Amino acid sequence: MIVRGIRGATTVDRNEAEEIIAATRELLTEMVRRNQVAAEEIASVFITTTDDLDAAFPARAARSFADWTYVPLMCAREIPVPGSLPRCIRVMMHVNTSRSQREIEHVFLREAVRLRPDLTGK
Repeated sequence: MIVRGIRGATTVDRNEAEEIIAATRELLTEMVRRNQVAAEEIASVFITTTDDLDAAFPARAARSFADWTYVPLMCAREIPVPGSLPRCIRVMMHVNTSRSQREIEHVFLREAVRLRPDLTGK
């Protein structure tokens, strides 16, 4: 086993707590599902948001998973680069895995598929 990073990103339509939490939960769920990750295999999760999202901490979504009680989480702000994708939530999940870098499936949902079309097949 080695620690690998799984990237993920999504967007929301509005800066509302419920929408931020729901979109983050959907993204984390899909990242775990596609990569067959168990909570015990997660070393840490970093979640960032663009400056236009401040209605909720997206890490609250991860706290809703019963088996994620001891997963270290951190929220931060993205660098506000002019022209960057608005209302974006990004995730970097570090997991213990036997998968190679090429076998890791990164997850980009909604408008965030534009961030890494080389990884999404779009």
